[in-house]
Order: sequence, then structure tokens, then C-alpha cells
Amino acid sequence: MYDPIFAKSFSPHERKRIGFCSLILCFIVALSFSSTFLHPLPRIGGAVNLQLPIRNIEDVLVIDGMSENSKPTVGNAAADVQLVINGTENMLVVDGKSVISQLIAIETTKVVPTTMCRSLEANAADYCEIEGDIRIEPNSSTIFVHQTISNSFTIQPYPRKGISGVKIWTVKLVGNNNIPKCTHTYTLPAILFSVGGFSGNYFHDFSDLIFPLYSTSIQFRKEVHFLASDYKPWWLSKYRQILNKLTGHEILDIDREKSQVRCYSKMIVGLNFHKELISSSSTSSMHNFRQLLRQTYSLERKTAIKLRKGDGKKPRLMIISRKRTRVLMNDREVSRLARKSGYEVVVLAEADFKTNISRFARTVNSCDVLMGVHGAGLTNMVFLPDNGILIQVVPFGGIDGFARLDFGNPSAGMNIRYLEYKITAKESSLSQHYPVDHPILKDPISFNRKGWDVLRSIYLDKQNVTIDMHRFKGVLAKTLRLLRH
Repeated sequence: MYDPIFAKSFSPHERKRIGFCSLILCFIVALSFSSTFLHPLPRIGGAVNLQLPIRNIEDVLVIDGMSENSKPTVGNAAADVQLVINGTENMLVVDGKSVISQLIAIETTKVVPTTMCRSLEANAADYCEIEGDIRIEPNSSTIFVHQTISNSFTIQPYPRKGISGVKIWTVKLVGNNNIPKCTHTYTLPAILFSVGGFSGNYFHDFSDLIFPLYSTSIQFRKEVHFLASDYKPWWLSKYRQILNKLTGHEILDIDREKSQVRCYSKMIVGLNFHKELISSSSTSSMHNFRQLLRQTYSLERKTAIKLRKGDGKKPRLMIISRKRTRVLMNDREVSRLARKSGYEVVVLAEADFKTNISRFARTVNSCDVLMGVHGAGLTNMVFLPDNGILIQVVPFGGIDGFARLDFGNPSAGMNIRYLEYKITAKESSLSQHYPVDHPILKDPISFNRKGWDVLRSIYLDKQNVTIDMHRFKGVLAKTLRLLRH
């Protein structure tokens, strides 16, 4: 209300100042009332595009948003699920909390509930980590997971896809009405894996099973159940000593548990496979794995010999002898040359399913150098002492890449020095069966392009090796030089 008496006590200039101040005061009061009932508007610098990030995995099983009969959507995380922020996260704040962090938390819960499946490498097998109410029913080869969303998918618990001899399991996400009752309940986690596939091949025993099983289980410090599908008693017996270092419990032949439903709160289906005999984790490194092998098989030598002038010591060279394919035809000549060059030579046949691994491992560990034609026998480098040397004789035919993948690349993580002797066409038995200008000798890459089966049948299964003594003498000399450093 306007009061003329009150107004007359002030000059016109003072009345203007009071009016202006009153206007500002009213604005401040109004603003304070509005801030009480309304959230402040966020400042957004630039465009904001919000999507959920999932790091360190290539493929993610996305379960949200599916109908009962739908298939899980598997996509590349780098392309499908990303977090892109153009602007500043701190500008998006409501009640003192970051809007972005809240959205990420909500979306993470929504997209990945209790089941996460991923392929660790392109063309490698699926690998699932499951937490929650998990019930494994061997009779139907099914793993039930209690979920509000119904869905199912299949998995082969072996580190390579599409391999015969590996049982297919089904993972079903179901509600209360469709889940079987438990006959056994455990507090320990479990790992379901297959002993099928290429088991029995010495290289694949270690690259596909023993080392991946170590990488997957070491986190549990032996407090884990091993559920073995495609059970092979002889295989488990052969590697019993190392398996006992990974689990303190009986290994279950899960396929035979037809009337049982075993229940867990955590289960890993498949094995953590990165690359052949290579780990991506520091906790499950090849260095730590080799230490475990030394403990398991009582391997005395930790470091290879270091030669010094005048000490009279000879390094021990082991030659792995193959009997069926890629045979070293002149192994006796190679042995004589090595002895003349200053080596003590040991010749052993490749290990097979009857081999006593403990005794074989100790013999390898007593040597400083391991050599042989590309094949499973070179896997024994895992037992060599540190700073030992592997000499891989690579057959003719452009298979250098496969040879290095299997043995050359892993050697660095083992602290093993790697040398390669690549044979020429003249050193290959193929030169005795084909003319010099034949494509098999002149253009092996053209056969490589026809696929693995063609490459293997020609250059691996039908080839033997006769080493050129003059050329190989240089390799033996280089090996001695390395052992002096």
C-alpha cells in the first residue's frame, strides 16, 4: 500500500533509490522461494551423449529388453556400449550427486545383471562368469540361473569354438516356478570345463587346459570345485599332481551326476584363455605358473648354466625326437655335431599319454637348451630353467607364423631365449617327391591360402626334415654365445 506521509519524508532522489532497492529485494526474495521448491538447472557445456561403458571385454551378453523366446544379443562392446561425454561431468549435478555417475550405475545394473559372458579373443570360445542363485542339472546339461528375465543360450566350456568332442551346455535364466530344487548346496565357487577337444595332444593339454585352468582358478586359492565335463580318467590321472595344486577338492565327473542338482552362488563356465601359453594377467602370469610347476614336480634348477672361459662346463642340449611326422632324419648327425661343438646331448622321444610327466619334467629341467622340429614336444620348454634356450626347427612351407605363435611368442613370458632354424626346400623331404618348379616347393603361400587343412596335410603331415650340418653349426655357435651372457 502506498503511504503519502511516509513518502514525503524522503526527497525525490531518495524515493527513487528506495524504489530501486525494493525492486531488487523483491527479486531476491522471489528467487529464494523458487530455489526452495525447484532444482537448479544444470549447466551443460557442449553436447552430451550418454551410453553405458563396459571395459576390458570384447563381447558382452546383453540380457535386458528381450522377450521370453528371444536370443541374447552379443555385440562388440567398443562399438555398441560406450560412454561419450562432450562437456564436463561436474556440470551435471543434482542434489550434490553426479547425474552421469547415477545413470551409469542404473544402466550397469540393467544391462548386466548376474550373468556376464564374453569372448576373450576373436574365434575363441565363450566364457561366462555367473553370480546369484545357480543350479546345475547334469541330466539335462543345463545351468539354471534365477532371474526375473527369461532367456537361454548354449555354451561349450572349452577354449576353442566349434570343436568336436565337447559337450554343449545350456544356460537358462528362469523365474521361481521353473527352477529345479537343489540336492546339494555349496558356499564355494565352481568352474565347469570340458576335458574334450584336443586333450591328449601334449601341446593342447597345456595351452587349452592346464594353463587356462590355472589362470581361471588361481584367484580362489584352491577353494574351488572343478566340474569336469567330457571326463577322461586317464587325462586327470596324468596331470593329477598339478591339478591338486589348483583345487583342494575332488574333481567331479559332472556328466554322470544324472539325478543331482548342485547349487552354487558363483560359477565360471569355460576357461580364461588369452593366447597360446600367454596370460594377460599379472596374477596368473607364465612366470608364476612356471614357479608352480617347479614346486609340483620338484624341479631343482631355476637358472640355466652361465658359461665362463676355462671352467670346463658343458651345457646340456635336449633333442626332442619325433617318430611319425616332421621326423628329424639325421638326428644322430646333429647329436655328433653338437657334442663336437661343446654340448652334452640328451635325446628323448616326445611325451605321450603313457609318459610319466614328473620324471620327464625333471629331465628337461636338467638341460639348458631344448631343440626339435615344430611340434607338441617343444611344449616341454615350460620345464626349462630361466634363461634357457629353445631352438625351434621350422619346417618348409611358410608356416613361420604358426610356429612363432605356438612357441616363439610364449617363450618371452617364460624367460626363455628363442632361436629359430628355418629349413630350406632342399632340407625338406618334399623336395624328393616334387620337381623344383612344382607350386608346393615354389609357391607354398598359395597352398596356405586354401586353408589350414590343406596346409597341414602337405607341410606338416607329409614332411620330414634333414638338417644341413654346415648351416646348423652357426645356430649351435650362437647358442653357446648366448649362454655366456
